[in-house]
Amino acid sequence: MNRRDFLAAPLLVAGRDGFGLDHTGQRGASLTAGATRPALMKAGTQHGDSDQILRAMAAFGVNHICSRLPSVRLDDKWSVASLSRFREHVESFGIALDMMPLPMSSNDITRFELPNIMLGKSPDRDREIDDVCQMIRNAGRAGIPSLKYNMTFLGVVRTESTPGRGGAAYSTFTYDKAKQDPPLTPAGPIHEDVYWERITYFLTRVVPVAEEHKVRLACHPQDPGMPRGKGFQGVETVLGSVDGLKRFVSIAESPFHGLNFCQGTVAEMLEKPGEQIFDVIRWFGTRKKIFNVHFRNIRGGFLDFQETFIDAGDVDMLKAMRVYKEIGYDGMMMPDHVPRVEGDANEAQGFAFALGYIKALIAAVSAEA
Repeated sequence: MNRRDFLAAPLLVAGRDGFGLDHTGQRGASLTAGATRPALMKAGTQHGDSDQILRAMAAFGVNHICSRLPSVRLDDKWSVASLSRFREHVESFGIALDMMPLPMSSNDITRFELPNIMLGKSPDRDREIDDVCQMIRNAGRAGIPSLKYNMTFLGVVRTESTPGRGGAAYSTFTYDKAKQDPPLTPAGPIHEDVYWERITYFLTRVVPVAEEHKVRLACHPQDPGMPRGKGFQGVETVLGSVDGLKRFVSIAESPFHGLNFCQGTVAEMLEKPGEQIFDVIRWFGTRKKIFNVHFRNIRGGFLDFQETFIDAGDVDMLKAMRVYKEIGYDGMMMPDHVPRVEGDANEAQGFAFALGYIKALIAAVSAEA
């Protein structure tokens, strides 16, 4: 079609087209040419809630946080009054307390806070799930909208770090170099069906409570995924693949059941993350299953990768941020791991760099038509 034919052609899209024109070619009152649609996501952090950190975050314009764990047990720190006071204290800095952890961390099984949920040992399992349900109730009553958690046996598995940009140490995983010592965890062999039974047992009890109290439960994927049929230390990592995560979110059909979507971890599951991650974001995002995003980059892929600086990996992070805007994601974008740099105590500079980069990407996509 030449230019004249193109300009004469009728508009065939339903409703208004991308330039704000209706079927007659008239400019709509609600949309102007080149109009921008602001991004809804916001920079967030999960690395501390001391007054010093809250003041720094407020100064940086990072106005949303996931706090530290109040307590490993259901005690007074999990009471409605205590949680409410804490939320109000955070808000006094101009910061929203968007999320809080449950005592179901990314530790390996030897350091579990509530071990019997994953070990499947009743009646202790039921008692621990009852405690989690009460934590959910109290969080909802205290005005805390989301809780994050893990369902892992292995913790975060890595091999020896490797040198990266400027001599920084990149956290690395190479399956063929990983030592499975001991060959089994204290949980013994965990086959897929056993793992799914324990996940389902937990979800069928906690998700109805989350629905009742309007608290979103965000589960972190297994970091990293392991080869199906081989696993690691006798554990089949069912939450270490995209198919596994799709099954997970379908177990309990609820707007309050979803993912702490670690983009870095999900990228680790893919053979070609620089090409494949965007459609994975769309799949979970269009179904409103992304409740929080760990926004980090990697180099490599399934079973062999390095955690890089946010601007140095295989994934185009600007393109990824555009996809989150596209799907209407409105939660936090936060760094969770950063490379280690000599002299950077507690990786504070690394996290500041990542947060600044995230804020810049959000501003960039917000400004795009």
